[in-house]
Amino acid sequence: MQYLILYGIIFIFGSIVGSFLNVCIYRIPRGESIIIPASHCPSCNAPIKIWDNIPILSYVMLGGRCRACKSRISLRYPLVEAMNALLYIALLWRFRIGWHTLFYFALASALIVITFIDLDFQIIPDGITLPGILIGTIAGSLILPDPFLRWSLLGYKASVFGALTGFGLFYIVAVLSRGGMGGGDIKMMAMVGALMGWKSVLLTTFLGSLLGSVWGISLMVFKGKGRKTKIPFGPFLAAGAIITLFLGQEIFYWYLGRR
Repeated sequence: MQYLILYGIIFIFGSIVGSFLNVCIYRIPRGESIIIPASHCPSCNAPIKIWDNIPILSYVMLGGRCRACKSRISLRYPLVEAMNALLYIALLWRFRIGWHTLFYFALASALIVITFIDLDFQIIPDGITLPGILIGTIAGSLILPDPFLRWSLLGYKASVFGALTGFGLFYIVAVLSRGGMGGGDIKMMAMVGALMGWKSVLLTTFLGSLLGSVWGISLMVFKGKGRKTKIPFGPFLAAGAIITLFLGQEIFYWYLGRR
């Protein structure tokens, strides 16, 4: 019963954070403040009342429409709130209670914001990745306990090495591809490396590339898209990072056991 209550609290907390993530997703790429003004309808600019701003529930109660102008509210808003809440519950179940779990919460939320901004604008804002690199380096060096996320031979320097691996690997790819890889992807992987270590950079890159390739082939087969169609890579890297966070140990042990 205590765990059910805890999971319920975390779900509510995650959905509230998810509501804030929606603000970040909409405002950051447009250069707007994420604090001022208060939440408002993007169609009519009417302020959103507190009772109309309850994560997930308000969308259902309003029938997916603004109370003031009746314009349709994107389904993305409750989906982001629910996605963030469910990820928080899954992370709590996987890693239990601890300071390290809070950093995984932050990483998951950052990856959600990166995913939707990159889908809409094909950019990954420095305002997310650069603080993420700094915080990830400190947290990865001093707090994160999972041995998979560190390299014991480097000790406290593991996170620095992870960040350098993520940055260096993708910088080389960007140079070789002559602009095919954006600077946002480079800094994003430096953030992932700082928090999750150099091994996770390699696995995230592999999984992200695999998922991106499957999606690209699907677009060519079913949508008639060409090989030169631009596809944002950030969402696939984010998915790869989440998979690595949850299953990285198991994947590496499985791979090493088969050799």
